[in-house]
Amino acid sequence: MENKKNYDPQMHSAEHILNRTMVNMFGTGRAFSAHLEKKKSKCDYHIDRNLNVEEIKSVEYKVNEIITRNLGVSEEFISKEEAESKYNLSRLPDGAGDRIRIIHIGDYDACPCSGPHVKNTSEIGGFRIISHDFNDGVLRIRFKL
Repeated sequence: MENKKNYDPQMHSAEHILNRTMVNMFGTGRAFSAHLEKKKSKCDYHIDRNLNVEEIKSVEYKVNEIITRNLGVSEEFISKEEAESKYNLSRLPDGAGDRIRIIHIGDYDACPCSGPHVKNTSEIGGFRIISHDFNDGVLRIRFKL
């Protein structure tokens, strides 16, 4: 989904798990904006309120629980038409083509993506939310591995 090909595979895979966790727990949709770097990263979500300390701890716990499942990370290519019927393609780069790459993290998450990933969640390491804030309907979560 992202244009940058130099994303750290561990951080990028952790972002996918965080996104699915936020969708499952709070119905936010995937991050509409993300900045991923090896040392620390951030994701921005549309939501109507801030999360409390217990909710943040629950998100962190769930992401780590998924990481420790040692899930395989795989890719498949599907037609653009099929992808449009199953996924939000708004973050795909222009000219993504007629075959869309879908990244699967075990049975936990699947989404279109053009970036690098680990082969197994066991390669990610521990996930820690280092801070979060809420402004004008946007929740920003900063995290590191």
